[in-house]
Amino acid sequence: MGAAFLVALREGIEAALIISILLAYLKQIQAQDRRSLIWWGTGAAVAVSIVVGSVIFAVGAEFEGTTEQVFEGLVTLTAVGVLTWMIFWMRRQGARVRSELHERVDAALLTGGFALAALAFVAVLREGVETALFLFAAAKGTAVESGGVNAQLIGAAFGLAVAVVLGVLLYRGGLRLDLRSFFRITGLLLIVVAAGLFAYGLHELQEAGWLPILAGTAFDVSTSFPDDEGAGGILRAIFGYQANPTWLELAGWFGYLLVVGGLFLRSGRRVTAPPQPATPTRPEQESARVAGDQG
Repeated sequence: MGAAFLVALREGIEAALIISILLAYLKQIQAQDRRSLIWWGTGAAVAVSIVVGSVIFAVGAEFEGTTEQVFEGLVTLTAVGVLTWMIFWMRRQGARVRSELHERVDAALLTGGFALAALAFVAVLREGVETALFLFAAAKGTAVESGGVNAQLIGAAFGLAVAVVLGVLLYRGGLRLDLRSFFRITGLLLIVVAAGLFAYGLHELQEAGWLPILAGTAFDVSTSFPDDEGAGGILRAIFGYQANPTWLELAGWFGYLLVVGGLFLRSGRRVTAPPQPATPTRPEQESARVAGDQG
């Protein structure tokens, strides 16, 4: 549940920031009559994301044996790749999101209403598909037997609910949140989560015979510290802890953590925020501060 909550909160906040920036800019340029187009695009993106997630889970449920292991392994590794890209994209591009969205809104208004709805649709759909992929991977790689898919879905629902509340408060100026620190801390936590999923994806492909290397058990503490109950179950639900990993899983976990974590920390030292506008309106002021803080 913990991993699903974290990624849903992070993705939900990103989507909320995008919507907030779009709505604030429409107000700034006196085009508030077009706000409904943003909501139509957002609603359509949410619906498509739910369909995508349902299809992934339905297809996964149809497979058995080796085919199931290969499917789960490949989808999990894909989710890790998308999650990693998302973390670094926001780290690198966050400070420029506001200006890029403003330019796209200007172009969309010249083209017509459909283009503005499509802008919101594509932006939110990206977050939704990322969430769907991750939820499937988390349900398989971090869910214990007592929780399973339902626990991950509940965690995701809580994460999205919190993200919606925070997004509304940020837009209305009722909450000041240091988003630079938020994205840095959640980014580090998600890297640890992704390391566990990466190891799980390797495990599934190893079980299917696709990676017949380093198959020996690195250690086995399943008797003293099992991963399906108690503290071990909590660690598995959040970080993908395994009580008896193979050498390949262990190497994959440490390797991902060292390489991706090191690059993330290194990139953070080079990010600077852009200058802020002098006298923005209240919603635009919040959006400007929010976008600037994302770096």
